[in-house]
Amino acid sequence: MSEHFSERDLQQQVSDLETRSTTAARLFDIRRIIGGLFVLYGVIVMIAGFTASDADIDKAQGVNINLWTGLGMLVLGLLFLLWLKLRPTAPPPEPLPGEREE
Repeated sequence: MSEHFSERDLQQQVSDLETRSTTAARLFDIRRIIGGLFVLYGVIVMIAGFTASDADIDKAQGVNINLWTGLGMLVLGLLFLLWLKLRPTAPPPEPLPGEREE
């Protein structure tokens, strides 16, 4: 048996699929992944910087390198997430009437 769909049903299904595709593209935006990883690693490295011993700081010529590196990574990750918030991914353009997608 073959299923018969009306033109309206097909248009609704196409519209639903386009909405899901756009949502998936926004969810897996590379800026979100990079920003999230930098924030996560920045927090971990900052915790290592807070718990650094005097011997570790002396090895780095008196600079708590883990604390400063973690802070830099945290700021960079937050900048990526801010960029994502201020400039979201644009939805794909609608095809013109009469154009076919291949």
